[in-house]
Amino acid sequence: MLELNGISKEFGGVRALSNVSFTVKAGSVSALIGPNGAGKSTLLNAISGIDPPDQGEVVFAGERVNGLSPMTIARRGLSRTFQHLELFGDMTVLENVIVGRNARTKAGFLASGLRLPFALREERESRKTSEEILDYIKLSHHRDDLASNLPIGEQRVLEIGRALATEPKLLLLDEPAAGLNMRETRDLGELIKRIRTEKGITIILVEHDMDLVMSISDAITVLNFGEVIARGTPLEIQKNPLVIAAYLGDEEA
Repeated sequence: MLELNGISKEFGGVRALSNVSFTVKAGSVSALIGPNGAGKSTLLNAISGIDPPDQGEVVFAGERVNGLSPMTIARRGLSRTFQHLELFGDMTVLENVIVGRNARTKAGFLASGLRLPFALREERESRKTSEEILDYIKLSHHRDDLASNLPIGEQRVLEIGRALATEPKLLLLDEPAAGLNMRETRDLGELIKRIRTEKGITIILVEHDMDLVMSISDAITVLNFGEVIARGTPLEIQKNPLVIAAYLGDEEA
């Protein structure tokens, strides 16, 4: 589903990513972990086209996507959430999901403004699909509430719902458990597993909650100072001395 070849990125002479290469198998949950400042979010930005890499190649579903706009990449089936919530707080929960349908609609501003028949048909279909997504993520009872009024846990879930509205093949989740309590994190893990098994969507998860990572991941890639230091199954990563040193320091390791 995804192949990264020699991804490098610098900011003001500081190298945030250095020759990052790995592949992600279709239908898997692949976690990306590492200490703060390791380059995890920078890598997601490079993959999704928000901040393209200086060097290297991003191959998504067999096609190189370097240099394409985030919207074009989203239309090809790659969607994401953000470490800091990017919801439209003054819009309703349903409207936030409908916004995600923009990647799958064809009616432009003029057609929508003139209320042309095909534009109205798309609008009805987008609303219907968005309501089905709210049912799936169990937020339909909040459909008419403002997104800003939801608890943080439900806002995280709503952002995933908006990403699902783009009909992704690959979903990038950037710290979706940030700010959640244990119950919310457990429910989030169940939702991620459902998305993988029921919808067949490949998932890359950036997360600091190791219990969540270890319980739902098929493969884990570890970054430290912008470099890949380990990749393997959860059990292999737990026992890797380089990973232990990166998190706890050489003496503790």
